[in-house]
Amino acid sequence: METTQQADRQPGAAERRRRELLEAADRVVLRDGPKASMNAIAAEAGITKPILYRHFGDKAGLYQALATRHTDALLDSLRAALDAPAERRSRVEATLDTYLAAIEARPQVYRFLMHPAEDSHTAERGFDVGLHSAPLLRRLGEELAKVIEERVDLGPGGEQLARIWGHGIVGMMHAAGDWWLGERPCPRETLVIGLTDLLWGRLSTAGNRTDGPGF
Repeated sequence: METTQQADRQPGAAERRRRELLEAADRVVLRDGPKASMNAIAAEAGITKPILYRHFGDKAGLYQALATRHTDALLDSLRAALDAPAERRSRVEATLDTYLAAIEARPQVYRFLMHPAEDSHTAERGFDVGLHSAPLLRRLGEELAKVIEERVDLGPGGEQLARIWGHGIVGMMHAAGDWWLGERPCPRETLVIGLTDLLWGRLSTAGNRTDGPGF
């Protein structure tokens, strides 16, 4: 009988196995949220923890793989909202709503990526979610900055201002979304409109770049 290690040496098998393990991890995270453990993920995948370590190294490695997976999907959705044929304010609202809808649809995944386990006895030693979530937010900020810089004419110093806006908008979405998801003080639509009103200032009057796709 072929061993797991032998199977992983076949062309493409390691990548396929890694994807299967990430899908198993997703199932555990959807169930357990921030309390998801390497033991539970290994059990869900039907393997031993050392095999899981061989693919990801440690919980930080697994976290990074899951963060990349979910961030890629979120960025695809945000780009689709930004590219939709609509006037600018509607696209801003759609983009904010896309982010909030994503964390609302999978709150346990969001909490796993952004918050430490509430029960410290079940958390792996040495793993600090805050330390690893910061790069995820920075990546979102840089990606949004690129979109703004490519599309909006911000005049001299536009590239720097686009980065300020990109990281500022992501910080706003993250803080407001975290508060809203925890307390549910208002409907999602109300939060979207309120955040759009806050952003609308200079963005409403800035022209599109002549060499860009428009915004």
